[in-house]
Amino acid sequence: MAFLEVEDGKRVYYEHHAGAGRPVVLVHGWGVTSRCWDTTLPALLAAGHAVVTLDHRACGRSDKDFTDTSIAAIASDVVAIVEHLGLRSPVLNGWSLGGAVATEAAARLGSNLAGLVLTGGATPRYTSAEGWPYGGTPADVEGVLAGLAADRASTFRAVAGAVCVKPVGADVVESMWLQFMESGPKADLTLRDLAGIDQRDVLPTLACPVLLLCGREDGFVSFDGVAASRTLFRDARLVEFGGCGHAPFLEDGDTYRAELLAFLGGLAG
Repeated sequence: MAFLEVEDGKRVYYEHHAGAGRPVVLVHGWGVTSRCWDTTLPALLAAGHAVVTLDHRACGRSDKDFTDTSIAAIASDVVAIVEHLGLRSPVLNGWSLGGAVATEAAARLGSNLAGLVLTGGATPRYTSAEGWPYGGTPADVEGVLAGLAADRASTFRAVAGAVCVKPVGADVVESMWLQFMESGPKADLTLRDLAGIDQRDVLPTLACPVLLLCGREDGFVSFDGVAASRTLFRDARLVEFGGCGHAPFLEDGDTYRAELLAFLGGLAG
């Protein structure tokens, strides 16, 4: 475990697990922590990959009192960690809001990127807009934030309970709730920022191969939106997880890990 100072003495928590294979950077979803990858990380390590995880600003073990908790700021942290560790041609894997973070970081990394994986990724938009009829509205997001302001614990428990469609067990849901409860109020601003993010102009600029992994019954990120995003990338493949919700790595872990490892194994260089 380590910390990287990224803004005015504030620190981001990260872990760098050594491996001889392709480096993989795992970027978690809104409000949770890098512990959400606890069933993905061992499979990557067993396959020989180097793996980096991090906790977003105001989440987990990172400092909570950042001034800037925007998508762009968190993406800059991902890039800073990649550069700090000297990672060559890594693959970024972003879940949910982490998909928007990973997409922004991918654009900044440019040629020093081997591939991009989006797991229920909230890109190019999380909310609907002209020419993009997928997702909810900024008002929906404000409703969640109002719930957090009134009763953070109960609101996060409801969110944790809605992540998965397939039964994953009470312990898994409790784990997600406890991760949510480690976030500070500044993390709420990251979700508000996501409501206005539009990356439709970014996706076509990414030259690397892209793997889209999404649950058909995802209640947070529109599956139809993910399917539509495939055509905006130069080189993307979509894997549909039937009967799964927002966390296919938890709901159908065997298939998820097999698809992820096959994608990594198929990359050139």
